[in-house]
Amino acid sequence: MSKIKVLVVGYGVIGQRLADGVALQEDMELVGIVDVAPTLSIRAMFDSNNPFNLFVFDDSQKSLFEAENMPVKGNIRDALSEVDIVLDATPAGVGLKNKELYKDAKVKAIFQGGEKNDVADVFFHGYANYDKGIGKDYLKLTSCNTTGFIRAVDCIDKAVGVERVVVTIIRRVADPGDTHRGLVDVAQVEKVPNHQAKDLMLIMPHIEATGALVHVPTTHGHIITLLVTPKKKISVDEAISLFEVHPRVKVVDIAKGFNSNTALFRYARDKGNKRADMYEIALFREMVALSGDNLFFTISVPQEAVVIPETIDGIRAAIPMQTDQKKALMLTNKYLGMGERF
Repeated sequence: MSKIKVLVVGYGVIGQRLADGVALQEDMELVGIVDVAPTLSIRAMFDSNNPFNLFVFDDSQKSLFEAENMPVKGNIRDALSEVDIVLDATPAGVGLKNKELYKDAKVKAIFQGGEKNDVADVFFHGYANYDKGIGKDYLKLTSCNTTGFIRAVDCIDKAVGVERVVVTIIRRVADPGDTHRGLVDVAQVEKVPNHQAKDLMLIMPHIEATGALVHVPTTHGHIITLLVTPKKKISVDEAISLFEVHPRVKVVDIAKGFNSNTALFRYARDKGNKRADMYEIALFREMVALSGDNLFFTISVPQEAVVIPETIDGIRAAIPMQTDQKKALMLTNKYLGMGERF
């Protein structure tokens, strides 16, 4: 089988990481990226050893790049004629407009969590509902924090079943560098239930969920606590054992220095991960406990990279490259360096 050809539209926080993730997949080919101006991210790409092919949205934008000696291969319509699927990582609302181009070109597309759900045929998560995405033309990913805690909830659900989830999100207010957000010395709350809890129920309709959200002035990762009501009793040790074998969950110890969101960022940076990215969510071992029969635990979600594996899963489902979920996810995990486990 020839490699599936992929285009990334929007080379920002998520788009950069999607491009890198696709480039690591041995059964996929990244045809290029599309953007509208020579941003800091694109400057960094061209200053690296192996820049991706660059396409503009409109020919009028070519001069912006060429003035900075950044070669442009063509426009988005040229790129769409070469690819099987698009990963749209543009700002919220832009993807819906772009969808008309994808439809005209008869190219499948996957949208990120910022878009409205009705942009796609299926609201998608690789572990929780892979089968629903098989062969569909348009998928939409869950948001970064929803993606992260669905992994953890699904892990328990597959083992003993889950009836109900209560989720509290302590949400980083902005990505690094987003100084326009401006929240300082404040913890800003939203009404309940938050949209992430509602989104979990769309992906996993057999589970009742509610939740709260608090914005705090940090940039590296969300901290999320979950109270899970299992259908069968499960011990703390049994739950930790399940998390430990999940390839997209990293169980960490507070006693070993993993005591904050920034400790995880520093660990990934010191480990040599590009951009200090982590594809895994981190689960704090000492914060797993029982409240009656309910399981209580806390995770950290690295918002910049966490959705990359599930987006790659989406390519595998939509084309479809694999109809077997286990095989598909094992390949994604393998090529992203998370092992060959399911």
